[in-house]
Amino acid sequence: MPADTDSPVMGMLQKIEHTRKRYFPGICVAVTIGIAASFLSQQYGAPAMLMALLLGLAFNFLSQESVCLPGLEFSAKTVLRIGVAMLGLRITFSDVLTLGWSPLLMVCSSVVLTIGFGVVMARMLGFSSSFGTLTGGSVAICGASAAMAISSVLDQSEQTKRNTLFTVISVTTLSTLAMIFYPMISTSLALSPQEAGLFIGATIHDVAQVVGAGYSMSNEVGDLSTFVKLLRVAMLVPIVMTIGILIQRAARQRGENSSGKGVAIPGFLLGFVALFILNSLGWIPTAVSQPLAGSSSWLLLTAIAALGVRTQLKDILSVGWKPVLLVVLETLFIAGLIIAYILLSR
Repeated sequence: MPADTDSPVMGMLQKIEHTRKRYFPGICVAVTIGIAASFLSQQYGAPAMLMALLLGLAFNFLSQESVCLPGLEFSAKTVLRIGVAMLGLRITFSDVLTLGWSPLLMVCSSVVLTIGFGVVMARMLGFSSSFGTLTGGSVAICGASAAMAISSVLDQSEQTKRNTLFTVISVTTLSTLAMIFYPMISTSLALSPQEAGLFIGATIHDVAQVVGAGYSMSNEVGDLSTFVKLLRVAMLVPIVMTIGILIQRAARQRGENSSGKGVAIPGFLLGFVALFILNSLGWIPTAVSQPLAGSSSWLLLTAIAALGVRTQLKDILSVGWKPVLLVVLETLFIAGLIIAYILLSR
């Protein structure tokens, strides 16, 4: 008896096969580049995110292949959002309250002030407010991960893609330099372990570099700096939600969104909040939360590799010196804020 090709089961299987053929080649490319980047990072100590980006740029020719495009776009958007949501498993309410109210308020304030500084300086240098928000947010919150999350709620144009790639490269490079020099600055200023942990955790852009710098000084500094860094990661949700609300409000004022609907909160931010709350309440077993939290790094690595493949290197090299100056000034601004707070609190 011939198989019923019109049955729901056969229809579902055909959809699954169609989806696999459509997305698998591009996803496979992004995952492979991510694995190679992780290997290079482990072997040579280079930032994995930067390695994934550079390797992705080297394979830009694959973006010309139509068979790879759907999977690359899926990796750069959907996989990115899932990775950001998984970051919610890295911090709990008790972690936040352990720091104390004064340093807690200072860290949160420095994030907001740095973003504001980035917007103001971007306008002074002739850039858009969205570019200042993108660079300021990546410096203030969590480097490449924040850049990817913030860019996901900005206008999805080619310029935004180029700005995102530039931001990822610049903040990762500066974060690596900070990992080397900030422990030296902490020593020269005779900072206590608590002060050094606060300084390193509140100023270095990427989590991996915070861990490297903190534990290079001592376990106590490493533990505290990592926690402070995760506190900044927790700021990702309210910041990105606020940016999304402001963008939609501006669009409505320009008449681009006349439907009158309320502001839509991105699903990945809701996922971040849900996982953060569930993890804080202890409703997610450690055996489950730890592997999932670790998977966020792999998902973000895959997403940035896909973004690199879809971008041409000449677009990044054509940005000029002013964007570099902007990110450097933002980095110095947040470092100066935290050092001033520490010295004045003595």
